[in-house]
Amino acid sequence: MIIAPANRTLSVKEYYFSRKNREIAALNRKRAAEGLDPVINLGIGSPDGSPSPEAVEALCSCARKDGMHGYQSYTGIPELRQAMVDWYQKWYGVALDPASEIQPLAGSKEGILLLSLAFLNPGDKVLVPDPGYPTYTSATRMCEAELVKYNLTEEGGWYPDFAELEGMDLSGVKLMWVNYPNMPTGAPARRDVFEKLVAFARKHRILLVNDNPYSFVLNEQLSILSVPGARECCLEMNSLSKSHNMAGWRVGMIVGQADVIKELLKVKTQMDSGMFRGIQEAAVKALQAGPEWYDALNAEYRRRQGVARRIMDTLGCTYDPTAGGLYVWGRIPEIPGQFGQTGTPGPDQLSPAQLLSDRILYEAGVFLTPGFIFGKNGSNYLRISLCANVPTLERALEKVRKV
Repeated sequence: MIIAPANRTLSVKEYYFSRKNREIAALNRKRAAEGLDPVINLGIGSPDGSPSPEAVEALCSCARKDGMHGYQSYTGIPELRQAMVDWYQKWYGVALDPASEIQPLAGSKEGILLLSLAFLNPGDKVLVPDPGYPTYTSATRMCEAELVKYNLTEEGGWYPDFAELEGMDLSGVKLMWVNYPNMPTGAPARRDVFEKLVAFARKHRILLVNDNPYSFVLNEQLSILSVPGARECCLEMNSLSKSHNMAGWRVGMIVGQADVIKELLKVKTQMDSGMFRGIQEAAVKALQAGPEWYDALNAEYRRRQGVARRIMDTLGCTYDPTAGGLYVWGRIPEIPGQFGQTGTPGPDQLSPAQLLSDRILYEAGVFLTPGFIFGKNGSNYLRISLCANVPTLERALEKVRKV
C-alpha cells in the first residue's frame, strides 16, 4: 500500500457478516466438491419474500418511461415524502410536516453514519446499547468519538437500567442510540420505557435516536415521537426493508425536528445524488398497503418462528416466548468449566456461543449468528433469522438434530 489508511479505519474491522459470508462461500465450495448440499444460512436478516405486486409494477412502469433516469432530488419526490408522512400518521399516530420533518434515506443504515458525521466531533461521547446493532459502534468510532456502552440484560428485560445510566459519567455525551422493538433480543417497544428515555434525554440534553425497523414484524406499532416532549430531543429512523420485503431496494427514512434534519441533509447532499425515481414510486405504493399486507407477512413469520424455536429447543437454548421481530434470540446452555470460574472468554478465546455456532456450521452445515457480535452481553446467545421459508428451517432443524 503506497499510503497509510486513515486512522478511523484502524478503529473498525470489516463488517462481521461480510467476513462470515466469505467463510461460508469457501465452505460451500468444499461441500460441493464432497457432494454435500450448501450451508443453510440463518444469519443475516434479509427478507426472502417479494415486495407487493403494486410496488414492483410501479418500479417497472417508471423504468420504461423516458426522462425518469436522471438525478433526483436529495430530499425525495414530494409523493414519497407525503406517503411516508401518511404512513406515520396512520400506523403510529404521529403527525409530521412533509416539507421539513422527514428525510428519505438509502436504508436506515445510511442514517446512522449521516447522523454521526453531522453531529459528532472527535472526543464527543455516544451511548450505545450492549447488545446492539454493530453499526452504532462502528459509526461512532469512524467519527473518532468516544464509545460509552450501556447494559441491556435478560434480567432487565433487555431495557436500559435507568439507575445505572444516571450513575454513569455523562459529561460530553451528545448522542444516544436505542432500538425498540429491539434487535437482536426481540424485546418490544414499551411506552413507559420511551417516556423514561425521553425524560432522560431532555434532562441531560442528549440527542436520542430510536432505530425502529421491526415494528411491523410480530410487533405492535409504537413511535417514540408519540411521547410528549420527544420532539425536543428525539429522532426516529424507519425502513421498508423488513416491513415490505425491500431490503435490497434501500429505502428508509429519518423523522423528527426540522433543524436536526436540515443538518443531516448538509452531509447527505455531499454523498449521493438522490434515489432512482422508480424506487421512490415503488416505495409510495408499498407504503399504501393495507392491514392485509402486514397480516399475511406476520402469519408467515409466525410459522417460521415456531420452527426456529424448535431449533433453539434442540440446542437446549432458552428464549422469551413473548419476543417478536425478525429473529429468535436464545441463551445457550452453560458449559461447565469452559472458561474457568467466571464463564467469560479471555481476549484470545472464542465466546461460548461462537464455539457452538462454529460447531453447528461445520458439522451440520447450518449457520446461526453468535451473539458476541452485538456486544459482550450477547456472548452466551445465538440468533436465528426468520428469513428462510418453513421447509428450509425444517431442513436446518433436522441437520442440527443429527449433531
